Amino acid sequence: METSGGTLLGGRVVHMQPREGHRTGIEPVLLAACVPARAGQLVMEGGTGSGAGLLCLACRVPGMRGIGIEWQAEMADLARRNVAANAADGRIEVVTVDLLAWRAAAPLDHAFANPPWHCTHGTSSPDPSKEAAKRAVADGVGGWAMALAACLRHGGTLTLVVPPARLTECLDAASAGGCGSTIIYPLWPRSGREAKLMLFRATKGGGGPCRLVPGLVLHEADGFSGEAEALLRDGLALDLG
Repeated sequence: METSGGTLLGGRVVHMQPREGHRTGIEPVLLAACVPARAGQLVMEGGTGSGAGLLCLACRVPGMRGIGIEWQAEMADLARRNVAANAADGRIEVVTVDLLAWRAAAPLDHAFANPPWHCTHGTSSPDPSKEAAKRAVADGVGGWAMALAACLRHGGTLTLVVPPARLTECLDAASAGGCGSTIIYPLWPRSGREAKLMLFRATKGGGGPCRLVPGLVLHEADGFSGEAEALLRDGLALDLG
């Protein structure tokens, strides 16, 4: 796999990714910003790809431990190279396995993912890695949500980034997996525009109501909004409310 070098979080994270095919967007960085992990806790990312999400989270939360699940062998190897490049070998493990077949050795404190959610009947990508990263599988987003929820301890959190069309599926799966107290946090491209993606967090054993909170405006006239810039460049945490 031919790769290109780069950084995330304003240079704090070294990040190599494929030169062609599926490349990292802002989603894993935003996911990492809102996972409420603390030092000493164990966090798993489903579909870790090149490891961007876990590495950003590990940068923000020194002392946490992470497991990245990635079934594509080449991407898993690239994630391991990124882990080594960031001197996180002792903190982050990358496992080459299908998420739906993986079982945690011990309950996790947090689990998060940017699951493949594109419709199965849509136009496919000619690039296999890009297709695998984005296309929903037979079990859909709900299958991923249930697999992640099953790994959590009581009080642990499940965090996803999904489009509004997948929201009902996520709510049903989270409930079936014993998760509640859900927060839905829209990501507005610009003020007044329809949200195309949203952050979704549910708590294992949570009994509170589902809440729709104001969300984040990503862009202003001259680029990222100040709040988005603080998350994407400065590595600040995102409180979903």
